[in-house]
Amino acid sequence: MPSFAVLASETPEASAAAERLCRRYGCRSADDADIVVALGGDGFMLNILHRFMNSGKPIYGMNKGTVGFLMNHYREEDLPERLERASRSEIHPLAMQAIDADGAVHDALAINEVALFRQSYQVTRLRISIDGKVRLDDLAGDGVMVATPTGSTAYNLSAQGPIIPIDAPLLALTPVSPARPRRWRGALLRNRQTVEFEVLEPEKRPVNAVADHTEVKSVRHVTVRMATDANSVILFDPDHSWDDRILAEQFRY
Repeated sequence: MPSFAVLASETPEASAAAERLCRRYGCRSADDADIVVALGGDGFMLNILHRFMNSGKPIYGMNKGTVGFLMNHYREEDLPERLERASRSEIHPLAMQAIDADGAVHDALAINEVALFRQSYQVTRLRISIDGKVRLDDLAGDGVMVATPTGSTAYNLSAQGPIIPIDAPLLALTPVSPARPRRWRGALLRNRQTVEFEVLEPEKRPVNAVADHTEVKSVRHVTVRMATDANSVILFDPDHSWDDRILAEQFRY
């Protein structure tokens, strides 16, 4: 049976569940365990995936949060057997490089999405290039994002972006409340393509960029590409797979 560590979010419910699991099964430290069991919601799961990125250590989430799309159902029975039967998915983050108003360069990784959004009441104005070629001269609106398959069911979905299967070699480029061109609904890109955003009128219309939990204020230029040299490993129960959840989400109404 695989050994495991249990890491919980700061909520009382998650902390109490971690104590019960460790009393029942015994827990190792995260450094010594074969698997990390994460108890919380999707936000906590993202933190854990970032923390153990490139470690090769699989992360198995159990929902003790609000949404839990990245999590398995919480159940205390037969946990070692569930871990042994779980299926693995390897996910690659996005690499964001943002240049701010002072010319400083900021690098960050995003498992879900890189988003640009307006900093004030003024709409953003952005020029979008794909692999060095301008594809949209002037996007005006609340913002835009590049989402991974993992993040396609999060902020991307709330902005009417497409849901992407986890093993699809695609990224979603999705506008947020576009004012011009009003009917542009975004694009699907190959995950090997590089997206560049140039902020137009940055003094009048300041823009922030966010890679998961890392925010850079007053950006002038942002480049987004898949970080093929970085990865995290996530585990799902066979009867609660990512593919099943992707299909179920697309048939909700």
